[in-house]
Amino acid sequence: MREILEHLFSHHTLSREEACHVLKQMAAQQYNGSQMAAFLAVFRMRSITVDELEGFRDAMLELCRTLDFSAYDSIDLCGTGGDGKDTFNISTLSAFVVAGSGVRVTKHGNNGVSSICGSSNVLQHLGVQFTNDESLLRRQIEEAGICYLHAPLFHPAMKHIAPVRRELRTRTFFNMLGPLVNPASPKSQLIGVFSLELARLYGYLLQRKTIQYKVVHTLDGYDEVSLTGPFKMVSRAGEELLRPSDLGLQAVRAEEIHGGDDIASAAAIFMRILEGQGTEAQTRVVIANAGLAIHCARPHLSFSDAFAAARESLDSGKAKQALLSLISISSH
Repeated sequence: MREILEHLFSHHTLSREEACHVLKQMAAQQYNGSQMAAFLAVFRMRSITVDELEGFRDAMLELCRTLDFSAYDSIDLCGTGGDGKDTFNISTLSAFVVAGSGVRVTKHGNNGVSSICGSSNVLQHLGVQFTNDESLLRRQIEEAGICYLHAPLFHPAMKHIAPVRRELRTRTFFNMLGPLVNPASPKSQLIGVFSLELARLYGYLLQRKTIQYKVVHTLDGYDEVSLTGPFKMVSRAGEELLRPSDLGLQAVRAEEIHGGDDIASAAAIFMRILEGQGTEAQTRVVIANAGLAIHCARPHLSFSDAFAAARESLDSGKAKQALLSLISISSH
């Protein structure tokens, strides 16, 4: 590791193969915590390259426990996190709205590292029990319309790196990798990223794959469509600058979408919104992200029809039922 660090500290980058090798060595406990922390810190001080990101992704997928859920034509809604905005769990809520609309969801998520409450934190608090049992996950997606893939159960080789990430308590390149290493390889993805530079990197990587994708970044820093201002969307059609009004939605203020101060309050906000008791701003943001995801998975729909499907899922209680079904199935 000393040679690798000297190489990086001298402002050099890693090839795709080198990045893959280093991450596999980290997973195999070949380096100590201080060495790993120094390595992770490099990529907070300079931008990651496409080759490095691809190499890290390759290693994660090589070491991952995968699922063949290709028959379900599913979508994942996943943000990188690390935007420091402490919003409520927008992408996770949107995933249940999408599931309630009839689009199957294979949701990949984890505990919060740089935020108070990640998707795994809130779902575990609400009673979802995590599993990597393929038959149980298959039942979840068939009956609830959504299965939840708790990242540590599918990326066991990363357990040696997790304590270092927790101690750093800042975003690392692992935040960038989360949406790229879903064990179920969904056919569509709505991905929120914390910077415009990363949105373009993702676009470059994803255009090589056969999936449908929308990568979004709100220009005031959110890793989702926050409706607090204009946002960039990168897809196969190219890069677009959109405003809330382009989605037929009113803008919201940052303080209106702030999350809870702890896991319990985050879970309370989560349930209020699913029960139709959220504020207009909270509901609007969930509809925006769920609608874009539905449009990504079903591109033959118009934007207005996709947003209408999202609103109907939430208003009818189908989104809430998807969560209740997931909780019930996961506990048996």
